[in-house]
Amino acid sequence: MTIIQSIRPVIAGIALAGLTTTGSALAADYVIDTEGAHASINFRISHLGYSWLTGRFNDFTGQFSYDADNPEAASISVDIDPASVDSNHAERDEHLRSEDFLAVETYPEAGFVSTDFIPHDDGTATLEGDFTLRGVTRPISIDVEKIGEGEDPWGGYRAGFTGETSFELADYGIDYNLGPASETVYIQLEVEGIRQ
Repeated sequence: MTIIQSIRPVIAGIALAGLTTTGSALAADYVIDTEGAHASINFRISHLGYSWLTGRFNDFTGQFSYDADNPEAASISVDIDPASVDSNHAERDEHLRSEDFLAVETYPEAGFVSTDFIPHDDGTATLEGDFTLRGVTRPISIDVEKIGEGEDPWGGYRAGFTGETSFELADYGIDYNLGPASETVYIQLEVEGIRQ
């Protein structure tokens, strides 16, 4: 299952992505620049209500389609490798990969596929779509802000967005007793795409 094709495997993607056009012949297709490390899927979750545990997914790929003159037609898809989870603590990361949490051997893929892009008057937007994690696919909303777009110094053209969302661990079958303060995961997405 693809995240995916539905944050390959997040958490793949977090999203942030194979974006396809959904109605605009002028929309441009972009590949998310993970090779240049100009994109990231970051997360944080409360540690027992006393502090924040932060981390990221190091391996993901994605594409999106976007036309500034027709933003409603924008779309994105992201494949995430949940085994690439990185909280800067090797022993904890092994536990996060286990059946208690991401179950990466059983569910080696995660991802996000958009279903709707709703622009707002203030320049922000709501990205709706299906997020797949641990074999479960559920609808999710991402608050999006366009950072900018334009030519780069190497003769290409880029567009960048930032996004935030959250989800409940229980919604994806994760029922590890961390206490009520640690039931919600907050995701921060940074996406820069190179126009194809």
